[in-house]
Amino acid sequence: MIAETDRIKQRIFDIKNGKIQEGLKIGVQDIDEYIRYKQGNFCLWIGHANVGKTTILTYFLTAWALIHKLKFVIWSSENTPDSIVRKIIEFKMGKPIHTASETEIAKEIEWCNAFFKVIDVQDLYTYKDLLKEAKAIKDVWDYDGLLIDPYNSLSIDTQMMRGIGSHLYDYHVASELRLFAKNENITVFLNAHGVTEALRRVYPKEHEYSGLPQPLGLSSVEGGGKWGNRADDVICCHRMTNHPTDWMFSELHVLKVKETETGGRCTPYQEPIRMRMVKNNVGFEFIGKDILHSKKSEIEEILF
Repeated sequence: MIAETDRIKQRIFDIKNGKIQEGLKIGVQDIDEYIRYKQGNFCLWIGHANVGKTTILTYFLTAWALIHKLKFVIWSSENTPDSIVRKIIEFKMGKPIHTASETEIAKEIEWCNAFFKVIDVQDLYTYKDLLKEAKAIKDVWDYDGLLIDPYNSLSIDTQMMRGIGSHLYDYHVASELRLFAKNENITVFLNAHGVTEALRRVYPKEHEYSGLPQPLGLSSVEGGGKWGNRADDVICCHRMTNHPTDWMFSELHVLKVKETETGGRCTPYQEPIRMRMVKNNVGFEFIGKDILHSKKSEIEEILF
């Protein structure tokens, strides 16, 4: 199908005249400068194992649901549905469930059910199985985003793999996910681990984090740089898990933003967004401010 000239012209004029719709903000200027929610994008989140990729991304999903009324479907083979829902409602409440009443918890679970659906992963899923189920859910419950967590937990389509090999297989999956996002007008978030070799890339002796693993780059993802090539946006989540004091700080290195006209850009080299874990792991502070628990007037001031 040939692209329509009128649509191309209108898009170019909209960019020229500043009429292009920007991606949605989370409400903190130092984050909004780099990260935006954009409908229909394929977003890759990468990082070493156990640095908190799922936790941080779930926090962002909760914020977008709370602030912008977005709805999400979550497929996570490494977390049970109840643990995911618990984390979402704790983020929303800003406190652990053992300090909340059963009435309060029930109310928050009802809210969560209105904005989140969690797939109960009891069987092996290939990427085709998952996209088929995601499409079926979309037909009956109109949602905005899909989280796939993580990629290496999806079962391999062995017949396809034998036919085209692992390199082309991953490229094909990445392309399919990108097309699914565009065709269904949903944002697909994919969590992916780094290669084992990347753990051996540590900070030098003269660095304050001497001996600790460095953040992943675009080529350090399992499956190689093809994932970064196909994604619209790429964010590396990193944490100094073995550092005596900085272990509670999570870093977000924005490595790729395909369309900066709609907001967002890459973070400067070695200048990531730093987020501090809140006590009891029920949220994050952005430069001392947790947007999820700001007063409504403050949120409106930040956003509008």
